[in-house]
Amino acid sequence: MKAMILAGGLSTRLYPLTKQVPKPLVPVAGVPNAEHVIHYLRAYGFDEIAINLHYLSDAIVEALGDGSRFGVKLEYSFEPVLLGSAGAVKQMEGFFGNATFVVVGCDDLTDLSLDKLLAFHRERNALATIGLMECQEVDQYGVVVLDERGKIIGFQEKPAKGTERSRLANTGIYAFSPEIFRHVPAQTFYDFGKQVFPALQTAGERFYGFDARGAYWSDIGTPAEYRRASYDVVRGAFSIPGTRANGADLTAAIGADVEIEGPVYIGAHARIGNAAKIIGPSVVGNGVHVEARAHVERSILWEGASVGAGARLRDTIVGKNYRVESGATLDNALVANEEIPA
Repeated sequence: MKAMILAGGLSTRLYPLTKQVPKPLVPVAGVPNAEHVIHYLRAYGFDEIAINLHYLSDAIVEALGDGSRFGVKLEYSFEPVLLGSAGAVKQMEGFFGNATFVVVGCDDLTDLSLDKLLAFHRERNALATIGLMECQEVDQYGVVVLDERGKIIGFQEKPAKGTERSRLANTGIYAFSPEIFRHVPAQTFYDFGKQVFPALQTAGERFYGFDARGAYWSDIGTPAEYRRASYDVVRGAFSIPGTRANGADLTAAIGADVEIEGPVYIGAHARIGNAAKIIGPSVVGNGVHVEARAHVERSILWEGASVGAGARLRDTIVGKNYRVESGATLDNALVANEEIPA
């Protein structure tokens, strides 16, 4: 079966963290989220997966390869100019052929049942089906109103707070029948949420919403949701198959008198200096160096980051290869190297 991962965006909501790290390689529990999405799709039998690329595409190809180590075949679609979510899928029309397919965002972390989503889609002979989750804050998502059979009779894209007609949010997980391509122009920037879906609803097309309440879902594209997802994994509230939730890698070096409280993930070849303190939920990525007497609380340190001696971090995300200077204090901060690669 075939699927597509949407991965072309710039992920500006996570700036400055994503200026040097492309959206698909944002790590959750030390592993790029695109890998989690690939494993998720593979678990449901999707073994041919297209990925659209734009920003830092070479880094993504280098990290994911041809897909063979995940048991899938990856097909890359390069976009010199961004085509939007629907335009990106349209460009891969030949890849999908005449079969029903699914689309997932590279910033989705979920256990939503694709089997049930596809069964729902096929039972209703749907043209398009959106996976839905109930959320308290929906101003960053599309929201829908359903009839008794799950047909979408109202659609709002990112409604202003207080104007939402429901709290059923679009997860960015879709099932499509091939005729969806008739609704998307070629070689044109076109968006599902802003253009395709409202048009389908207005026209009364076979456009449905699958209520996935009870599943886990997080869109890691915002700092708040990224923190929530990372902490959920480290605490064991959400399990990613094949991923260690917490504890220290066997290659990590832990100094004398180090205090570790609560759930903490420590990656490969990380070094924790003498008398440092790590309070969970926290993630210390691969190759991170936390120097002596540093204090790290509810924070996420990306690969290769370093925290100087005596520094204090609380509710902070530190980007790849970034150095926090000795004695610094960071509270509720996002810090990263900001020079955009040429």
